[in-house]
Amino acid sequence: MYKIEKDQTTKLLMDLVSIESPYFEEEKIMDFVYKWFQDNNIEAAVHEYHESKVTGFKGKNIIVKIEGKEDGPVICLNGHLDTVKLCNGWTVNPKGEIKDDKLYGVGALDMKSGCAATMIALKAFVENHKDFKGKIISTYVSVEEGPYGMGTNALIEEGYLKDVDFSIITEPSAGFSGNQFPDVCLGARGGYGLEIEFFGVSSHAATPEIGVNAAEAAAKVVGELKNVEYIEDPHLGKGTACVVALESDGGACSVPDYAKVRLFWHIVVGESEKTITDEIEKAIKRANIDCEYKINFREAPSEGSKGFMPYTITGEEPMSKDFIETIEEVCETKPSISYFQSIGDFNYLGSRLGAPAIIFGASGGNFHGSDEYAELDSVVKIAEVVYSFLEKVLCS
Repeated sequence: MYKIEKDQTTKLLMDLVSIESPYFEEEKIMDFVYKWFQDNNIEAAVHEYHESKVTGFKGKNIIVKIEGKEDGPVICLNGHLDTVKLCNGWTVNPKGEIKDDKLYGVGALDMKSGCAATMIALKAFVENHKDFKGKIISTYVSVEEGPYGMGTNALIEEGYLKDVDFSIITEPSAGFSGNQFPDVCLGARGGYGLEIEFFGVSSHAATPEIGVNAAEAAAKVVGELKNVEYIEDPHLGKGTACVVALESDGGACSVPDYAKVRLFWHIVVGESEKTITDEIEKAIKRANIDCEYKINFREAPSEGSKGFMPYTITGEEPMSKDFIETIEEVCETKPSISYFQSIGDFNYLGSRLGAPAIIFGASGGNFHGSDEYAELDSVVKIAEVVYSFLEKVLCS
């Protein structure tokens, strides 16, 4: 079994964490990763995209293509280099600090750990295998934590991933599921962003009965969203409707004639824009409001990025079985099986490419919060699993 030196993954992870890269601000880390591959004699390309419809953002991804000398499987490795914004409450250095064999820092777990692991795995694979069959496409993307998964969406829509047979996303499966490492996710819930607008009639606050209070109508509907009838999936469980923002203002002394409720609605297989709309209509009917209303799904860059579709795989697909067996061989224990409860680029890869997508990453804690950390031993194991899997399916 091929062993990867822990110092390699730790140093690279520390280097990545030391570079601040909140979404929309990934220029420096993209330059670093591009140069790292060049310095390690691995050809990399900078992929530039422009999301012109909604945000106007011009972003970058790093793409590494390693081709064998014979036809064979096309394996996609995917990870995002952006992070959430720095939050309050940190007690350690958010740009990287090691304590008790854990590396702390913004994005250490989510998901620079996974990116470091695949980078080291690729370095080892290229050094040891000059001749193999198939192709590896490793993608290090931007704006996963931001809107629309724009980096991976651009790669899909521009055809870079059209021939992929199997995707490995090194998001921190154990870190998110709470299961002991190793843990592998065989799917994920999906979701949509949307809003409900309410249109009332203004009046003086001394005579509210003359008006139609849009804020009260919104509040009644929010209350009824607790009674949504969700579809239950045997693996993904049930969806959730989360109110993420409320907006209404009647000024100093007026009945508000407008209100808006903004939602993020997680869904499981079998749910869609239509099922969401139907449940909102039922909630509005139960609330018995007097307001006019309008349901709007958020504007998106493209049809494919309107929502994150849920997906599951069986784990019995040939390469899924190979991957799970590789985890067991490298980690000397069977991985637990779970399903991601939130959304990410894995939804795009799992639902839009027509090929299995598996999520496998580090253990740790506090993702999207203060004192986020990755457990360093798990990062080494991810690299060894990815390397061994590539060897198994491309070199046999």
